[in-house]
Amino acid sequence: MVIPARRRSLGGFKVGRVLPFAKRRMVGPFVFLDHMGPVDLPADIPQSTDVRPHPHIGLSTVTYLFNGEITHRDSLGVAQVIRPGELNWMTAGRGISHSERFDGMRRDGGRVDGIQAWVALPEAQEESAPDFKHYGAAELPLIEDTGFKARLIAGSAFGATSPAKIASPLFYLDVVLSAGGNAPLPAGYPERAAYVASGRVNVDGHDYEAGQMLVFAAGESPTIRAIEPSRLMLLGGEPLGPRHIWWNFVSSRKERIEQAKADWQAGRIALPPTDNQDVIPLPEDPRPKAEPMS
Repeated sequence: MVIPARRRSLGGFKVGRVLPFAKRRMVGPFVFLDHMGPVDLPADIPQSTDVRPHPHIGLSTVTYLFNGEITHRDSLGVAQVIRPGELNWMTAGRGISHSERFDGMRRDGGRVDGIQAWVALPEAQEESAPDFKHYGAAELPLIEDTGFKARLIAGSAFGATSPAKIASPLFYLDVVLSAGGNAPLPAGYPERAAYVASGRVNVDGHDYEAGQMLVFAAGESPTIRAIEPSRLMLLGGEPLGPRHIWWNFVSSRKERIEQAKADWQAGRIALPPTDNQDVIPLPEDPRPKAEPMS
């Protein structure tokens, strides 16, 4: 299956929305994937380009940059700058709020390019305490071969294991290929996909462009060959079962999402202590129920 990135606006900033997709809602525990950019922001970036404080439940947000700089602030009191090659892993559990701002780039502008993914939590951990962890680029394992260089962001693959604390079996890699280089897929996972972040690749005689996700059948052993210098995100893992998603909320129970809506509207989800103004309000809901995902 091939999933194209669809352009979506976050207000002052557009992204390529890959997951969820109508015909493929999840890949392993990955329930959401946005490609942020690439975009060149001019000097004096307006505040309207930032992502203002907003809530999450039932998932972990996974932020990883190729270019640029984002300042994360959350309701735990964490303020953390993320730069290329680093990992921000925020677990919402029973509820958290955060903002993502371009403070470090605001004056001069510059290129922003990166991926934000959401990883659903197992049912037993959906109501866990919220948590935040940051991992520097030097903490994430590097895997290199001829024409192939990968940073293991999370999980286990190719004999290496990331220090990122995960809640279910998965893998997530940033892979850079030179022209003619090959990228194998990690074995041992029932659901696997490759997102072409840049460049152009060939799989089994078919060419694929930047902005396409390739979802592979269980048991396949494809080799992804770069036609030109390319960057891929390899991801997958064990499926967790169906999930409902509405706005920024993910849960195995649709009534829990209804509760999260009411909690945000009533101010019962804490705000970042240093960024608690001008929050994103609960959007109008055109659908009576949360959207099921599997």
